[in-house]
Amino acid sequence: MTTEALLARDVRKTYSSRRAPSVEALAGVSLVVHPGERVALLGRNGAGKTTFLKIASTLLMPTGGTVEVFGHDAGTHPDEVRPMIAVVPQEGKPFFHLTPREQVFTYLRARGYDGAEAKSRTEDALGQMGLTEVANRLSITLSGGQRQRTMVATVIATEAPLLFLDEPTIGMDPFARRAVWESLRTLTRRGSTILLTTHYLDEAEALSQRLYIIERGRVLVDGTAATLKQELGGSLRVSIPNGERLSEVAKTFGSVLNDGEVLHVITTPERLPELMALATREHLTTTVGPVTLEEAFLRVVGRSIDREE
Repeated sequence: MTTEALLARDVRKTYSSRRAPSVEALAGVSLVVHPGERVALLGRNGAGKTTFLKIASTLLMPTGGTVEVFGHDAGTHPDEVRPMIAVVPQEGKPFFHLTPREQVFTYLRARGYDGAEAKSRTEDALGQMGLTEVANRLSITLSGGQRQRTMVATVIATEAPLLFLDEPTIGMDPFARRAVWESLRTLTRRGSTILLTTHYLDEAEALSQRLYIIERGRVLVDGTAATLKQELGGSLRVSIPNGERLSEVAKTFGSVLNDGEVLHVITTPERLPELMALATREHLTTTVGPVTLEEAFLRVVGRSIDREE
């Protein structure tokens, strides 16, 4: 029996329909999440992230493969897994007729916490999410970001051993997003384990200790954000709109990535003046910035995370 928080082996999911071709949402996903880790599952819309989380959280049966949560099979023994997990589903919403305080408190009571503990945890979670001032308003009157923060507060209040968060900060402003990040860091310091999906690359870079990039139902690469960026071979990104004609000569400066009509060159500070002079002679504009996880994703997948098929 494994002691890993989550262990997925060759997980597959195919959706079949009588009137349409079958769709392979997962094509053999294998990954591991160690106890106490924060791990991000990155991918474009439709890559299979949400399908995987639904299977891992016992909401969906796989077509093949297995997922174990602390040694228990999520498919064959879901009742053993569910007390150990808590989930923020994508586009999840609090009950419209409850206030944030009632939402969190009721959920904790349903999970077996006594009244005093549930009340204490509720107030702490609402405070972390900046919801104290609106805690007694009906959820239907809240903004989209406030409702999303209520969902996150509901889950972090449990301090469950394994938390699944599917796009947890969608619709939030930058300050609220960072409050969520700090709360998740606190949870792992206390012993919880977190697997989150996101298409915000800055979020994955700031929050995850390891990450997996998934595309078309397959894991393409795993590692740390720092390692993936180092593999690009430079510390600076020079972006040149309409710079396709420089593709060949740009390769002499470092890695070259194409994203639509924009040419990205990953280079070093020493080569930067020469590259910018070349672009200037060609009457092309440039922008310069540090290498980010976005360039690593582009190298692995071949397109940016926001680009559709």
